[in-house]
Amino acid sequence: MTSQSAVSQLASAMGQQPAPIYLRVKQAIITQIRAGHWQPHQRIPSESELVNELGVSRMTINRALRELTSEGYLVRMQGVGTFVAESKGYTAMLEVHNIAEEIALRGHEHTSRLLTLEEIQADGERLTMPGVAQGQPLFHSQIVHYEDGIPVQLEDRLVNPIMAPDYLKQDYQVITPYTYLMQVAPLSAGEHVVEAVMPDAFQQKTLMIDAREPCLLVRRQTWSGNHAVTGARLLYPGTRYKLLGKFRGHN
Repeated sequence: MTSQSAVSQLASAMGQQPAPIYLRVKQAIITQIRAGHWQPHQRIPSESELVNELGVSRMTINRALRELTSEGYLVRMQGVGTFVAESKGYTAMLEVHNIAEEIALRGHEHTSRLLTLEEIQADGERLTMPGVAQGQPLFHSQIVHYEDGIPVQLEDRLVNPIMAPDYLKQDYQVITPYTYLMQVAPLSAGEHVVEAVMPDAFQQKTLMIDAREPCLLVRRQTWSGNHAVTGARLLYPGTRYKLLGKFRGHN
């Protein structure tokens, strides 16, 4: 396949979805790969070709290709080009992603509802974070995330004010906490604990599930450099969401 025809296919796949341009570029490339139009090891059009033919900025193309590389769809070789990656194992549930982007990449609409946004005090027990002493301030937020109007995640988050001093000033109907936190305190390390739990009355009402539906709870702690940034409890209804992990065996 010529580079020109590959770009033409990509332009057709982009469509006019109401999403940021870089997400539309990412989704179009993923569509080409999953449909088999772009095969493993195939060289894809260069950044310059994509910029010229799609009429978008180099920054947009660079971000799309960079994120697709980190997510395992592409392989970039310095001085050679960018290629479709061979399928490989990864554990998505152990990575940190923006739920809004995940939903958009599935072609669905993400919306959210802010329940709580406040300053509290660390109590040394449940309301605590590494490096934050008892009685010191913490920021606290609770947000429900929806996919096509259906609640799929209850996010209960504690944030270190030293690392994200303007956390309480953001509009979380427009951006996600992930977006803001990655801007002010880029992730350098993270820790996950995953367990199955039964929802309490508040969680049942918020996620619109009954008392018998089990949920997946992801407890996530993240750091930027040597400083703890945030501790989150991410609750997913078991019948509406799954955490995907893939692996490849070695002989």
